[in-house]
Amino acid sequence: MGGRGVLLTSNLPQLQNLIKRDPAAYKEEFLQQWNHYDSIRQIFQINPDEQAQHFRELVSFISQVAQCYPKETKDFPSHLSTLLLENYGTLTPDTRKTLVQNLVMLRNKDVITSIELLKSLFPLLPRTTSSNLRAFIRKTILSDIRTANLRTKNHKLNRAVQAMLFTMVERGMDAEVIGDKGKLRSAGPTSDKTANNGEDAMWAVILTKELWRKGIWTDAKPVSIVALGCFHPVMKVQSASIHFFLGSDDEKEDSDDEEDGGPDVRALHHRREVNKKRRGDDKKLQKQLNAAKKKKYNKNAPTTPNFPALQLLNDPQTFAEKLYDNLSRYDKRFSLEHKILIMQLLSRVMGAHKLCVLSFYTYIIKYLTYHQLRVPSILVALAQSVHDLTPPDALTPVVQKLAAEFVHPGVGSEVIAAGINSIRELCRRQPWAMGEDLLGDLVEYRRSRDKAVTAAARGLLQLYREVNPGMLKRRERGKDASIGMSKGDQPLPYGHSADAAVDIEGLMLLEDHLQKLREEETGSADDDGDDEAAAWEGWDVETNSDSESESEGWIDVDSEGDDNLEVSDSEDERELASKPPGETDPEIDSNPNRISTLATTKILTPADFALLNDLRIQAATKTIESGSGSRAKRKLAILEANKKAMQAGASDGAFISENDILGPRKKAKADYAERIASIEKGREGREKYGSLKGKKNKESPSSSTNREKARNKPIMMILSSGAVRGKKKASLREKQQKLRAHIERAKKSYH
Repeated sequence: MGGRGVLLTSNLPQLQNLIKRDPAAYKEEFLQQWNHYDSIRQIFQINPDEQAQHFRELVSFISQVAQCYPKETKDFPSHLSTLLLENYGTLTPDTRKTLVQNLVMLRNKDVITSIELLKSLFPLLPRTTSSNLRAFIRKTILSDIRTANLRTKNHKLNRAVQAMLFTMVERGMDAEVIGDKGKLRSAGPTSDKTANNGEDAMWAVILTKELWRKGIWTDAKPVSIVALGCFHPVMKVQSASIHFFLGSDDEKEDSDDEEDGGPDVRALHHRREVNKKRRGDDKKLQKQLNAAKKKKYNKNAPTTPNFPALQLLNDPQTFAEKLYDNLSRYDKRFSLEHKILIMQLLSRVMGAHKLCVLSFYTYIIKYLTYHQLRVPSILVALAQSVHDLTPPDALTPVVQKLAAEFVHPGVGSEVIAAGINSIRELCRRQPWAMGEDLLGDLVEYRRSRDKAVTAAARGLLQLYREVNPGMLKRRERGKDASIGMSKGDQPLPYGHSADAAVDIEGLMLLEDHLQKLREEETGSADDDGDDEAAAWEGWDVETNSDSESESEGWIDVDSEGDDNLEVSDSEDERELASKPPGETDPEIDSNPNRISTLATTKILTPADFALLNDLRIQAATKTIESGSGSRAKRKLAILEANKKAMQAGASDGAFISENDILGPRKKAKADYAERIASIEKGREGREKYGSLKGKKNKESPSSSTNREKARNKPIMMILSSGAVRGKKKASLREKQQKLRAHIERAKKSYH
């Protein structure tokens, strides 16, 4: 028995296996190892280099069997956490990795909770210098939170984790803003064993963004964490937080993605050629190539703004004012790239929530020059910050500045087109910012010889024909605008709201369509009860009634004298349903602009609006086929454009891009990368350059070489040639010289 005990104490894997089978029988052996671990742990805290390998083996052994002896090992997780957090700088990399892995193992065995594990792992992220360990910790945190929220939201865990992330971001908020420009540029992370506050906040923002991107957190709390990071004094944290709202998280320094840039396609093909051929290698190679292609496509895909995050901002007015205060106060410390990022976020918040930060327009005027770097991005930020509630008095100086700097004969056509497009996008959101004289001058550019300038001026002209034709000259208003003005149509002044909506345009088409479907389903509309049953189809309530009318799904209840109760919400529906299918209402035929009551009796869904748009397109098409003019064609084009916008998504047209500002341009000069890509594309499916003369595998026949011709000559011609006769008449000295020259050439060819 004594030999057995010695054998078990020296063979921990065997003892671990036996303990898992029968914990009670081997409790003494476990307690012996536990006491041994306790003594070595105290020695290890004093001198971490002494018996480090044996200490790691004991920690792994106890982690494996901790669930068998919960009472004896209740302090074991706290030992590991204390060692990691207090002595992290003195531990060896192998010991750190072992302690972290065993903590994760304890969580997987439900020895500790997720909160206890995350409290130990969060402080390690900014402190570790090993990329493998950092990737393992990050993956563990994300997978643990995702598993906890897999079926239902674990609000207790989410609140605890979000509180820790808030603390990590708030820890360095009171520091001075260093900036990223010139001598004030940040010095980066500290060189001591503890990470600086910027690293803590950076990791908090990274994890929050990752959990939001995976759809684990979708409420306002993670948005508040990242919104707080937008005002952090460290530029790296600010940039990562701003990119979250802008939707451009593809930069490696912001996302801090531990994965590589993807497999090398050429290396994969080369490895397949030189390695041993196996049956499944082709499938593996194709899978890797598909993954690389997908990653390349996702990298080049255009980014879209993070709309849900912008809508979930708490107190967006205060957030926008803080952004502008941060931008104006540290204008000398921020680089131009970072200032443009802040401008873009501020403008999108102002446009999405219709906020007014009037000082922003005064600030941005100094950047409105055609020679300014990144001026298209600045013009985009300016345009999307404007909305219908922006005061025109604040925008009039901006419009005049744009016209003075961008639209004059001293600049190129691209500059003029960009200036007019910027003014058009700005006035599309607030038409009263334009002066009548300036509008007349800008519209005259439609006669320019440059295509981009002409398109920009015509776009501005068409805009004011729709929103305020009174500002245009009589000959520039167009037919529809002139007719509307003759009828008394006037644009609403700034601050005035439109009258209450009476009806949805074209809703009668949808009502007639639904009525026709009901008649086809029921066969006839003579009986009011059948019509009501068809109208309530799909809304039946489960009942335990044993009556014969179970197919209807309703129970007959005594009305107790309420005989005059009307079930239908619309008298028109009842009158229409009481008529035979072939009979039509003369009022309906005579008054096509009647008001529909469908919106008061039915909740319209997005599918209903899509169907309504299709019906309006069909009606407009029939009108054009019957011989209507250009007005019906324009209406059909607008309806088709609306349908495409609905299919593309409501978020695509909310914010403008630089292409909307620059307009149609001539083909720009390609850079080096584009030229190389074009060259590589042209080489696909083509043989290498070179002469095919004298080659057997050439496509078309051609002449042979002189060597082939000499080989096929008759022998009598060769004997009488000058080369053969010269060899016969050569002296011994000439033959020796030729032989030595041949030997020298042979030596050079081999070496």
